Amino acid sequence: MRDVLYLEQIEQAETLLKPQRVDVLRQLAEPRTCTEVAARLEQTPQRVYYHVKQLAAAGLVEQVASRKVRGISEGIWQAVARSYWLSPRLVGRIGGVRRVSDELSLGHLLDLMEEVQADVAALDRSAPELPSIGVSGEIRVPAERRQEFLHDLQSTLQDLFARYGGVEGDAFKLAVACYPKGEDRD
Repeated sequence: MRDVLYLEQIEQAETLLKPQRVDVLRQLAEPRTCTEVAARLEQTPQRVYYHVKQLAAAGLVEQVASRKVRGISEGIWQAVARSYWLSPRLVGRIGGVRRVSDELSLGHLLDLMEEVQADVAALDRSAPELPSIGVSGEIRVPAERRQEFLHDLQSTLQDLFARYGGVEGDAFKLAVACYPKGEDRD
């Protein structure tokens, strides 16, 4: 079972985003038959089987084994991932076409975050080592010094790219996001 399955196809999202199927998928975190899932969800095995077949067709669950029950082969199913990430591309955008070329636009920031999400989802979680770092913090900058701050940040990053931007060694992707914090969230 994978840690994360990154959903980029609208058909997968449409299959998953139904409350009954989410319930079935949760039950399939462990290998189970449709009969076992049906008993846990207080539904008929036929109804659960229908949802399992839809989830399987979308590549969200798979049959991992089978067993004979009274001469009939019964499938044992399991989710293919522990969690599912939905690509922001599938959700759509509010406000029409974004200006992605402007590095200071929020549209560019959304594209960057989408790229990071896709890259992280594609990492091989079974690798013995995944060197990475995540840093988050809050910086308060007076309005009159905002441009100076952004310039300093850009210069610092350009210096790092120049110093470590050779052709040898392991490749790392560096993405820095700077945006207005907005209201505090609990």
